[in-house]
Amino acid sequence: MKSPVFQLFLSQHQQAKELFLELGKELKSSKSIALLDHLEFLELYSELLEKIYFEDKHLGYSLFFPLKTLKKSLKKIYHLKLVEKRLKLREQDTSLTFESFRTSLNEQKREMQKEAFDLMVGSSLKVWEDYLEKAHQASKSLKPLVIHTSIHQLVQEELESLGKEAKIPLSTQYLRDFFEGVRKVILLENLLLHLGLNSIFVTEIHGELERLKNELKLWYGLQLTLQSLTHFIAQKEEVPSKYLEWVQELKEEKKRLNSSLEKQALIVLRKVVG
Repeated sequence: MKSPVFQLFLSQHQQAKELFLELGKELKSSKSIALLDHLEFLELYSELLEKIYFEDKHLGYSLFFPLKTLKKSLKKIYHLKLVEKRLKLREQDTSLTFESFRTSLNEQKREMQKEAFDLMVGSSLKVWEDYLEKAHQASKSLKPLVIHTSIHQLVQEELESLGKEAKIPLSTQYLRDFFEGVRKVILLENLLLHLGLNSIFVTEIHGELERLKNELKLWYGLQLTLQSLTHFIAQKEEVPSKYLEWVQELKEEKKRLNSSLEKQALIVLRKVVG
């Protein structure tokens, strides 16, 4: 009998494989990001199996390892998309154009897309078939209680790790990790609800985690833009004032967001970790 959680894996795996085949013919950013979403679920599912079969410490890593490089490549495209979004908003808000920066981003995008495309073209469908078979074998007859307990452990480990690493003021790296951690916790909680199992947190906490995730996503896009723009400017001998002004505004916005996120993160951590 197929476990309900494996049925969800199967659906995600099939959608990911279809996108993989499509992107192997023509690579588009929107479909690349959709594939990234599916890969992140599959990686988390592999981690869940490793938690269930705790005696096999490297099960999750070995299951997802053949797709890890592709995921990393697609993540770069996603990051660039966030920077492009901020650039578009900046041009709309100021009625200015940032052509040289846009050209630089387009060049980076072509390189990233070529890298991802080459990985897909050079990969075999056997990778997907082997992954499916191994996951299927590991998922046979999984009981709801085992799934619930393992998800609970993963959530607690993630939150306790974030709690231990929290040092005031919160660093840029910590906020990045916190963003990924909150996304992971929400995904695991949604998995419980999808399976009809009891959630770990009450509705109020769910709402706070979701709001915090959205705030962190704004911060994440800002940080990536500031990083990309700063690198771009550093390569120029003469920098137009509109670029310098934008960098300064990004720094000020980041400072305000950092302060707000620090308060929110600590409040949520106190509630969920204790």
